[in-house]
Order: sequence, then structure tokens, then C-alpha cells
Amino acid sequence: MSIQSSKSPDINRVVKPESREEDIISEISLRPQRLSEYVGQTQMKQHLTVAIESAKIRKQTLEHILFYWPPGLGKTTISTIIAHEMASAIKSTSGPAIEKQSDIVSLLTSLTEWEILFIDEIHRLRPQIEEILYSAMEDYTIDIMIGSGTGSTSVRMDIPRFTLIGATTRLSSLSNPLRDRFGNVMKLDFYEPADLAKIVKRSFSILGFSAISDDAIMAIALRSRGTPRIANRYAKILRDYATVGKSIESKSECESIFDSFGVDAHGLDILDRKLLSHLIDTFHSKPVGLSTLASVIWEEVATIEDVVEPYLLQIGFIERTPRGRQITLRWEKYTRWK
Repeated sequence: MSIQSSKSPDINRVVKPESREEDIISEISLRPQRLSEYVGQTQMKQHLTVAIESAKIRKQTLEHILFYWPPGLGKTTISTIIAHEMASAIKSTSGPAIEKQSDIVSLLTSLTEWEILFIDEIHRLRPQIEEILYSAMEDYTIDIMIGSGTGSTSVRMDIPRFTLIGATTRLSSLSNPLRDRFGNVMKLDFYEPADLAKIVKRSFSILGFSAISDDAIMAIALRSRGTPRIANRYAKILRDYATVGKSIESKSECESIFDSFGVDAHGLDILDRKLLSHLIDTFHSKPVGLSTLASVIWEEVATIEDVVEPYLLQIGFIERTPRGRQITLRWEKYTRWK
């Protein structure tokens, strides 16, 4: 069992891809509204463009869509864009917020024709709630129990035709019956630095700071861990520094600010380096189990698995083996020559 410290370094990590309270309002102004404005995820955009145009021509609802991969890659943003492209309203909720069968029934019956229902963390829906979604997604009907005990009866009710968009960071946690009812299952990938640079440049323009050099923008992009949410967070942090009089126009000036809150050229922060250092110094570069590693660095297993690991795996600094997590030669070379 992992141990959680009350002074966990994860609490306010600037590189944390999950949405923070201060991100919510500011992200709205930075989010693109149309597919043509959406940067990156080229293959997904091409598929969505065809699906949306086809639905419009056929005058039918869009097939249900499931997005998956780590947080911060734009699942909520693309869902809002789809609603705009379809000229449809959108209702948003999350798996943990739907606690009872009556909650999902109320939600489904309140939808209007062609409306989009977005459920974040859809893998956290309870099985009895999933079962209601089966007929809703396939036949646009739901079964409602009237009465109680031996006198109860089931009544089938039609609901408006709608599109369900689900988002999850754990595709394997979805039940097969639910996953199979999505006509489109799309994986979002980490972003390339060039695409992140476009996002950063656009965000600075919206924030009113356009006099930043291309080298500085690329320095920000390279530290953004392939994640637009982190790139936008950096843009807002640097905006704040500029607002109080600190120059952010050059690459060296931006790098100095990153150094002050402990983010290096690869986008690694204190927690990342702590995990990597323990793999080398404590476990001597040998494989180590996830729960053991979590205990040593005083973090939740889920935090390591969902937040820290994906990026370290993506850049090749650690690897998963049958015996546990292990450091790679790429990280050892980086620490030797950086």
C-alpha cells in the first residue's frame, strides 16, 4: 500500500496535466472554437471533419465518440468544438457526479434533439448507470421503474436523439459493452513541440503579449510535456511575470523563470527527478514495483501511473518491464551530459 504524505510534492505541481481551479476560467478564453483553429491531432481532426460533414448531409446525429489518453490533451476542448460544428447544445458532467440511476435518467430526459452529452471520466460510471446508457445510446430509449416492490412495473420511454461524447484516461477500465457502443473511439497523442509552439504563440496573442521571440516560444513548448494545458499554464505564468515588469521576450529570460520554479529543459520538475533519482540511487537501476516506488517517493500509486509515468515513458526515460519500472540508458546519458 502506498503512503501519502501531507506534504506531497504533487499538490501544486505546475506540470500537472489535470485541470486546476485557476485554469478553468482562463482556459475558456484560450480554447479554440472551431476545428480549423484546433492545433495538432491531425488524424483525429480529419476523421472528425468527415464524420461531422456526413452527419450534416444525412441530417442525423453524430455517432457517439469516445476520447482517451492522458489528461490535458484537449478532450474537453474538442468536445466543445464538435458541438459548435454541429450547431448543437452541449451538456457536460463527469462519471463521479452521476451517483444514482435517477441522476442519469434526469440528465437523459432533459436533453433536446441533437444535443451533445459530454461525460468526463466516463470509466468511473457505476455498472447500474452504464446499463441505462446501453439502450439510450443504441435505441434512444430508457426503461423507468414505476412503483416499488412486487407492484413495480417497467415503462420504456423515448428520449431525444443525442450524441454521447465520453472522455477517459483509462480505456481499459471501461466495460466492453459500453465501449462497443461508441461508433468512434479516438486516441489523443502527446503534442509535438512545433504544434505546442503554435498554441503558445496563439495564447500569448490572446493574452496581449505578442513581443516574445520564437526561440522563447519554443523553449516554453519544449517544457510543456506534450500537453496543451501545461503550455497554456506556462503562458499565463510568464504573462504574470511580464505584467509586474520582468522581461520575457528572450529565450534566456524565459529559461531563468523556469529555473526559479524548478522545471528543466525537458519539462521535468522536482517530483519527476525524485522518481528518476530513486530508480538509480535507491534501486540501482534495477526494476522496482509500482507500489514500492510510490511508497519511497511518498506519492499515490494513481498519481505515478496517471500523471508522472505517461510523459516519462513517452520521452523514453523509464520503461515498464514484467518485474516493474526501470530507468533507461537515455536518462542516464541525459544526466551525464546535460
